[in-house]
Amino acid sequence: MAKKILVIEDETNQAILISETLEKHGYEVCSVSNGEDGLKKLEDTSFDLVVVDIRMPKMNGLETLANILGQRKNLPVIIYTSYPQYKTDFMSWAADAFIVKSSTGLEELVSKVKELISA
Repeated sequence: MAKKILVIEDETNQAILISETLEKHGYEVCSVSNGEDGLKKLEDTSFDLVVVDIRMPKMNGLETLANILGQRKNLPVIIYTSYPQYKTDFMSWAADAFIVKSSTGLEELVSKVKELISA
């Protein structure tokens, strides 16, 4: 059975790119556009990993991360963002990985997903 990944990303093209890339590697992917919707999905669906952006409407990625960890402490979370300055934010340290969107970012994301899901 395919491992399930929740992608929380407000930019439609990025969400599609991330989802299609992970699906090509055999993962089942569900994508939502903000943290509130992501938390609702987590209430009624079981996921093996979450990929979250930082700058989003309604609830940013760090607030979303805090809520996820409050609900499911052992669920791996990867921050995948265009904003490297958040890496020094104390809350981002709670994530299992912090990856900056770049030309090699997707490869790094897939590699980290494989590592965390098989751990």
